[in-house]
This record gives sequence, C-alpha cells and structure tokens, in this order.
Amino acid sequence: MGSVPAVNEVTKEQIDAQVEGLTIPKAFEETVRTRGDQVAIRWRDSSGQLQSMTWTEWGDKSARAAAGLAALGVGKGDRVALMIRNAPEFHVADVAALLVGATPFSIYNSSSPEQVQYLMSHAEAKVAIVEDDGFLERFLKVRGELPGLKAIVTIKGDGSNGDDDTTWDELLSHDPVPLADACTICEPNDLATLIYTSGTTGPPKGVMITHYNVAWTVESLLRALGGDREDFVGWKVVSYLPMAHIAERTTSHYNAIFAGYEVTTCPDPGQIAEYLREIRPQLAFGVPRIWEKIYGGVQAALAADPDKKQKFDEAVEAAKPIVAKRTLEGDDALTDDERATYEFLDAVAFSQVRQLVGLDALEAAVTGAAPIPAELVEWYRAIGVPLSEIYGMSENTGPLTWDPKRVKPGFVGREIPGCTVRLANDGEVIAKGGNIFPGYLNDPEKTADALDSDGWLHTGDIGEFDDEGYLRIVDRKKELIITAGGKNISPANLEAALKSFPLIGQAAVIGDSRPFISALVVLDPDVAPGWAKSKGIDGSLEELAQHPEVIAEVERIVAEANKRFSQVEQIKKFTVLSREWQPDSEELTPTMKLKRRGINQKYAEEIEALYAR
Repeated sequence: MGSVPAVNEVTKEQIDAQVEGLTIPKAFEETVRTRGDQVAIRWRDSSGQLQSMTWTEWGDKSARAAAGLAALGVGKGDRVALMIRNAPEFHVADVAALLVGATPFSIYNSSSPEQVQYLMSHAEAKVAIVEDDGFLERFLKVRGELPGLKAIVTIKGDGSNGDDDTTWDELLSHDPVPLADACTICEPNDLATLIYTSGTTGPPKGVMITHYNVAWTVESLLRALGGDREDFVGWKVVSYLPMAHIAERTTSHYNAIFAGYEVTTCPDPGQIAEYLREIRPQLAFGVPRIWEKIYGGVQAALAADPDKKQKFDEAVEAAKPIVAKRTLEGDDALTDDERATYEFLDAVAFSQVRQLVGLDALEAAVTGAAPIPAELVEWYRAIGVPLSEIYGMSENTGPLTWDPKRVKPGFVGREIPGCTVRLANDGEVIAKGGNIFPGYLNDPEKTADALDSDGWLHTGDIGEFDDEGYLRIVDRKKELIITAGGKNISPANLEAALKSFPLIGQAAVIGDSRPFISALVVLDPDVAPGWAKSKGIDGSLEELAQHPEVIAEVERIVAEANKRFSQVEQIKKFTVLSREWQPDSEELTPTMKLKRRGINQKYAEEIEALYAR
C-alpha cells in the first residue's frame, strides 16, 4: 500500500464524536427551530417571479407531507421514490419521507419506463412522488409490473390515475406530525437514501447511504471549508443538477439542512447561467462541462473585440503566477509590486467578468464528477473565481479529497478531514472514513468487490500522490486504453488536454487494441461561431466542422496538446464533429461522463475511417 504525507490533524474519531447520534431529521429540526424565520428555499413561479419559503414553512410542509405518507401506509424501513425536477417540493418530500422513518431516493428525470420499473422493483418502493403527468405516464406504463407500489402522489395533476393515488395538495392537507417527535424516528445507521449508479457497465447498483454517512460527510466538508455549521448560515446556492446525483444531494440538500444554506431551485440545467447572474451564490458546484460552458461564453463575448480579448488574455497570463504564489505560499508571500499588479488587473478586467457571469460573490467554486483541464482551473483562479477540484464517488457519499483553498491545478486535493486515502499496490485509490457506504442494496457480491475485508473502499481509479499528499487521478482502471502494442494510455488526460483549448467543447479518445491513438472532437457551439467570424468564415456548425481552416486549427490544437505526452500516447488522427453531446444521451451519462461504449457504437463508421489506411 502506498504512503502519503499527513494532511490534517482531524481524525475520523473526532468527527464521529461531533456527529454522534445525529441524523438528517434531527439536524433539520434544529435548523427549523433556530433559523425558523430565515429563507430556506427560493424558486421561480409560473410568471418567473422569485418566491420563497422559510425554514418554519419548510418544517410545516414536511410534517404535513409526512402525515400524508403515513396515511398511505408508509412507515419505518419503507422506500419512497421521487421523480421531481429541482423544485421546492423535492426538499419537502425528501424530508417528509425521513420523518416517517422511510428512505427516499431519486430517479433520474430522463429515465425510461423500463428503467423506472427496474429501479422501483429493486428498491421495493412503496410510494412514488412524481412531479407531473409526463413523469406519471412512465410509471403508469409499467404499473402492472410493480405489485409493491401502493400509491402515486402527483405534484401537478389530479391524482385520478388510481384508487389509492393522491395529489400533492391532498398530501399536505393532513395535520402535521409533531416535528420534535418525528425527528427521533431515524437512527444513524438507518438508510438516508439510495443512489443508483448510472449503469454504464450493467444494471444500476443501489448505493446505500446512511444518516451517519451524511452527517459525517457534511461535518468533514465544513471543516475543509474552514468553519463549522454556524459559519455558513445563509450561504446561497443554486440547485440545478439531478437529485439522483450524490453531489447535488450533498451540496444543495444535506448541506442546506445541516448548515442553513439558502437554496434556489433551477428546474432546467440549461438556465444555470441565468440563475447564477440573478442569485450570485457563495457556493457553486458544477461538473466540468458547466465550467467549460461559462468559460466558452466569456471567450465568445471577448472574440467580438480581438484587441480587448488579447489584452484580457495577457492579463490572465500575468495573474496566474501571482495567484499560484498567493495560493500555495500565502498572501504575505507576495511582494508589493505583485499585490499592486493583481489589484490593478482585477479592477480593470477580472471583476467585471465575474460580475457579468454571476460569480462575484463566490466563497467556494467546486468542480467534480469528471476530469477538468488544469488550464481551466488556472484561468478561473486567475480571474478571482476560487475554483477547486473535488474527487469522490457515490460510494463515499461524494467526497474523498478536496482542498478548497490551497489548490494545485491538475490535482484533486488532499484527503478530506477524517478520511484516509491511500494507493493499493497496483496504484488504485482506496479509502476509509465515516463517508464510506455500507454496501450495495441486495448485492453482497458487488459489495465485496468494492469493500475489502479490512474495510477499504476500492474506487477503481488509478492515482498518484505528490510529496505534499495531493492526489492526481490518472484514469479509471477499466478505461485505460491498451494499444495493439501493449501500451497503457489514459484517455481522460488526453481528452482534458484537448478541451483546454476553447474551440474544442468535447472529446473522446479512441485506441483500445488499435495500432495508434485517435480522437473524436466536438466543436464548442458557443466558441466556434465567434472564432470563425474572426477569420471571415461563415456557416453552420455542420459546415464549420468540414471547413479546411477549422480542420487546420484543430490540427494545430492536437499538435499542441500532443506536446504534453510521449510519442506513443500522442493522437495521430482525428475527426471533427459539430453536434454537442448532451447529458443522458448515447454519448454521456446524466452526470456528463463519457459513455465510451455508446460513442464507439454510434460513431463506429467515423472511427473505422480513422484506421482504414
């Protein structure tokens, strides 16, 4: 087992002592009691106006919904499925299920009827709460195959689809359960939720997350941020990623309950940029594609004025070494000239950009769930956005490593407080801590694959530590490309290098059992038109993907990216694509990870053409 320098003095036992006996309902009851008049949740109504709900109102609604669930026969140990967009009703329903001792879990909103049937059957869900008739239809198509489903609650509907079904309003019409009593029904080792994996390599697995896991993880994260629960009350955060994703659940639901965040729900991820500008959050989490899109939008806006863009790019390059020095050595390490230079650059260039995109109030900006180019992290930090990379998975309740303040671009931070992260003999990242899940629901074989006899979680990722304990992820063990010549190559590193250039929005590297490495590259739809216009080129994205000057620019980018890698790792051929890959498609999972099998199948003709000669 690989060694790593000690990172912090906080032990698992210390966090255990801090969260002893704590559950999500107990934390919720305390926040409602102590923060009752403060705004807890905001959302836009049908007219686009922001509405709000206080903690007291959230507590009352969840207590009423809990009584409604109890009337439907839901009790301790039962499971409640939620298929709800990012909306206030999700937060109310999730807590309501916990207040009767049940386990709520979310189903991805894009799931097909067949996927709904599998998840509902596997979880043995007793009740489903769905947002509208579109979601309801998927349940009704497979209801005959769900004998354990006793009732469906429709938030936006009349509840007329079955004798035992009901509406959200009817659920809330019950007298509330006493919150002080209901919050004691759960025990720390009870299941708080199930997180179903995206199932790219087989049927989804149900990751069991306990109340202890949640309480422990939140405590560790707050310590990583440098404070305790009282220090983050009122922090604003926008909830926009699927609640079936552990990162969104932890960021905007569990953290809110424990630390008193103010959550604004954004039901359409495509509107996140608009919400950021309006809400101006203190904390923002995004998968890399979100940060790439914001960056692409800034680049596209600057492209309209080449002189301004050049000056801005020069300012960024001048700021990078100053920010890196301040980050790693402290503000006192800066000379007066360095401090004055950055203050000038920030005043004349960076502050306006941060304000333009709604990132000017950020205390912490976080990226995770997939690799991000180190150059992109450097760019954000140079302009004053405190972006840091977090690493983990559903099986460890989200985070394993994270350094929100002392950031090294290209690394995913050091182990979070109280967690132990090491490397196995083959370089696989393994971990222990209170964030580690107890296993997969009804799947002891897969659980044994993930948790060894000594309690170490095996992540399936290959990593490397530097001499300060910062972790760099090489790639997924199962995704390493083995060329026909027997060379192991990380596609993720090559893809990140390509995406560090604004013109390239997405990329997939090909080469398993092939004589050389090739790539499919997708033009960034926000950047490509502006780049083309600056070169006097007109045309649609489809036309640009075939234009000789565009192909020549991509060729230059590939050559530049190749300089970072050895000869055998370099990309020899590529194909330019124009259509952006969307979440939960043939190319991407709902959390925007590449579906390599789907890409290989969909673009089989293009791939074979790369190796035809």
